[in-house]
Amino acid sequence: MLRFLVRRSLGALVIIFLICAITFFLFFALPSEPALLACGKNCSDPALIEQINRNLGLDEPVPVQFWHYVVGIFAGRDMEVGNCPAPCLGYSFNDSQPVWETILDRYPTTLSLAFGGAAVFLVTGVAIGMIAAARRGTATDKFFSSLSLIGNSLQIYFIGVIAMWLFVDTWGVFDRPEYFPLTENPAKWFGGMLLPWLVLSIIFIANYSRMTRSQMIEQLNEEHVRTAKAKGMSGRTVFFRYAWRGAVAPIVTIVGIDLGSLFGGAMITEFTFTLHGLGRLAVNSVTENDLPMLMGVMLFSCTAIVIANIVVDALYAYIDPRVRLS
Repeated sequence: MLRFLVRRSLGALVIIFLICAITFFLFFALPSEPALLACGKNCSDPALIEQINRNLGLDEPVPVQFWHYVVGIFAGRDMEVGNCPAPCLGYSFNDSQPVWETILDRYPTTLSLAFGGAAVFLVTGVAIGMIAAARRGTATDKFFSSLSLIGNSLQIYFIGVIAMWLFVDTWGVFDRPEYFPLTENPAKWFGGMLLPWLVLSIIFIANYSRMTRSQMIEQLNEEHVRTAKAKGMSGRTVFFRYAWRGAVAPIVTIVGIDLGSLFGGAMITEFTFTLHGLGRLAVNSVTENDLPMLMGVMLFSCTAIVIANIVVDALYAYIDPRVRLS
């Protein structure tokens, strides 16, 4: 296991480096002048543009800038505007704040949304899928299958607006979505994030219930499960000890991928509920042409996805003894 984790971690570093390189060089492939973006729309003074290029290190060759950028991530960087401690991802064109500090300030919102939403859709979706599989072909199975199909057809930006209008503005069932730090006020944190969790989980519940149902039905038809039934084991033991254990591995794989994506920023959900997380930060960076911030968010999000995949691979090998790490 240790050798596997080391090998996967080294591969992840290579992937992150390539992502960093591609993102960085796309920065200069855009048909725009970074100094003009940093200066503002009405900037036309050549001396000021030259000063900005010197302050941000944009007056050096692109390969040299990339080397300084990579070194700055691990060791920090001295720039004309001041010292940028590690991990240095540059300074925002919009407010001249360090990109890393802005990401750290926004990330608790994204983290709360990801963990809370994952808890809701994982527990609910898996439970519905198991019930549907246990009652395959009955009215209960058809009812949950129909709900899954409807849920999979909905979009967050639609049901989010409807949910806000009904449950917040009209009926007052939920608090208006807003992030409060968990350590300061747990009750407000829970109340402010509850509606986004529920809306975010609707589509995922549909996917996980369908996947759980199909995996459980497939496992119930396996030879070792039928053998356990033939030996006289109870239906509950066969269902949970044999069928569920075989069905959980693919579900864990999808959970890791979805969590990695959510850790990178649930853009539509955050934008719908005006939550100031990483996804909304990425959208604002695009609309405001804040290239350093956009690069930092992309690199951070890709790193979260890569790490999530490593954890999933390790869990998959731990859960399923048929997987050989060699």
